[in-house]
Amino acid sequence: MSLNKAMIIGNLGRDPEMRYTPSGQAVTQFTVAVNRNFKGQDGEWQEETEWFRVVAWGPTGARAAENLRKGNKVYVEGRLQTRQWEGQDGQKRYTTELIADRIQNLERRTREDGDPGFQPRTGGRPDAGSAPGPSGPAPSGGGRSGGGLDEPDIDDLPF
Repeated sequence: MSLNKAMIIGNLGRDPEMRYTPSGQAVTQFTVAVNRNFKGQDGEWQEETEWFRVVAWGPTGARAAENLRKGNKVYVEGRLQTRQWEGQDGQKRYTTELIADRIQNLERRTREDGDPGFQPRTGGRPDAGSAPGPSGPAPSGGGRSGGGLDEPDIDDLPF
């Protein structure tokens, strides 16, 4: 048995960049900074930042490019993959990327572009029998493999 699963929460280092493959499939790339605080050997608190390259394919990538901006706090779940290529100088180069299956925007404030369908969460979880809010039902495809940019639900976070 084997497992390749990565989950990170951090801030976007730049706006997502979406491109299309020759076959027309959307692919979006962005970076996420994850901070860690720890006490050093001298007893002083230190902060360390780890940068992750994230790649999202298809509808997940298209939604990320449309809804995420530099500085947004996000949850990304997926698998790690290392690619190899030859640089212009003839040397082999490697990069490790997080291939996203799920991306969740953790921002609670409204978007700057004034999207009327985006509403921040207020209060706790709605009752199971309550009707959807003014923005309509949740988008489909927000399941495990669909990877939506749903509003965060603290109970859904993996820790």
